[in-house]
Amino acid sequence: MIGAALGLILLAAPPQPSPPERGGGTPGALPEAAAAGSPRGGSASRGAPTAGAPGSPLPLSRAAGEGQGGGGGPVAAPRPALRAVSFDEAVARAAARSVNAVVAQQELRRVDGLLEQARSGSLPSLAANGTLTRLDGDRRSSTGQLYAARDQQSANVTLTVPLLAPSRWYQWSHASDQLDVARASEADVRRQVTLLAARSYLAVVAQKRVIDVTGRSVSAARAHFEFSRARRQGGVGNALDEARADQQLATAEAQLENAYTALARAQEALGQAAGADEPLDAQAEPELRAPAPQGALEDAQDLRADVRASRERSRAAERVAKDSWADWLPTLLGSAQPFYQHPASLTTPETGWQAQLVLSFPLFEGFLRVGQRHERDALADEARTQLDGLLRQARSDVRVSFEALQHAEQALVAARRAAERANLTLQLATTSYRAGATTNIDVVDAEQRARDADTAAVQAEDAVRQSRLDLLAATGHFP
Repeated sequence: MIGAALGLILLAAPPQPSPPERGGGTPGALPEAAAAGSPRGGSASRGAPTAGAPGSPLPLSRAAGEGQGGGGGPVAAPRPALRAVSFDEAVARAAARSVNAVVAQQELRRVDGLLEQARSGSLPSLAANGTLTRLDGDRRSSTGQLYAARDQQSANVTLTVPLLAPSRWYQWSHASDQLDVARASEADVRRQVTLLAARSYLAVVAQKRVIDVTGRSVSAARAHFEFSRARRQGGVGNALDEARADQQLATAEAQLENAYTALARAQEALGQAAGADEPLDAQAEPELRAPAPQGALEDAQDLRADVRASRERSRAAERVAKDSWADWLPTLLGSAQPFYQHPASLTTPETGWQAQLVLSFPLFEGFLRVGQRHERDALADEARTQLDGLLRQARSDVRVSFEALQHAEQALVAARRAAERANLTLQLATTSYRAGATTNIDVVDAEQRARDADTAAVQAEDAVRQSRLDLLAATGHFP
């Protein structure tokens, strides 16, 4: 009788979903990302799942029963479909639209304006002047001769040409160097914002994988719960087994909701990094190829935007310090001025012109130029020290990135193997429990271990992707 009842219950119980296939693969060969286009960004649907159907990672509404939790809570409204972008598109949008990138471009325009201001001191200047003077009366000499009329009009045009102005010429040259520094700094800012966008993109990919494995865990936990409830209702099982299964299902559902929250935050972060006023979704996992170790240190010193910017700053500071001798040189200005004066005076005809050469030679200014030279030397030393430190840091980044990638790939192989064994253990524990050879404590423990192992494998996959991105950035091959 008991055996017949148990057979009927086993036939009526929903089938146990098979554990997800993990796939071995070579180190660093990552599984395909979840398909894009889902409102939640993952392959799991938010609709009502079929009982026991694998791949239904949604919170499941359960009717209230004896010793069980109450009915399902309110179902959250599905989020509208997000715009999905590719990895290259996200990086390009960040380089063009992010706040820091736009500010860097505006800073480049500002420095270009400073160059125009510095250049103006070395170019000729032309000025026109006009004067209208009214006195209280004519000015006459004691003999009655007029020398200043009551109403006077005068006008002139003055052309000034710097004939010898070494300090101004060097200021022009130094401003041009600062424009090169601004260009290099703008490229460095673009590198930083694109790197942030790339990390945000990978975070979305990883979180969608977390939702995928957590959804499979929910499906397995629900099948276990349904089977435990069917056993109790058939008089074979007990309320304790059903409560354990229900608790395991609720835990998996809570973790799935937390994963959806983390995905929403990752999508918002991607939208912010890409300069969009909306969250963005990731289309697919990018293909990131690690560079070869040969020549990686040299590439880091030659290709990295931050190293280039620091090198430009050091070169510009050294030139300013080296050219300080120009402050001790004289300045020679030439000017020509045609003029008009009405009425003519004793000393000024009605029309005429004049030309001047003005030589200026500063002799003593309270040690101003000496202090400026000391300041420039110190700035040059600071820039040189910063460049040396950045070069050491760049070489260190390359070495650490290669080491981290190697360990991350080895950790991925181990994590995948652990996930395979954990899912096999879950399958064996479930089969034994259905056959009555063990209690559901083993099933609950196996479900927890399988969920943790799958999550660890997803984290290991993301660590490999992030390590490859770090290596590309460290060697100057990204962006």
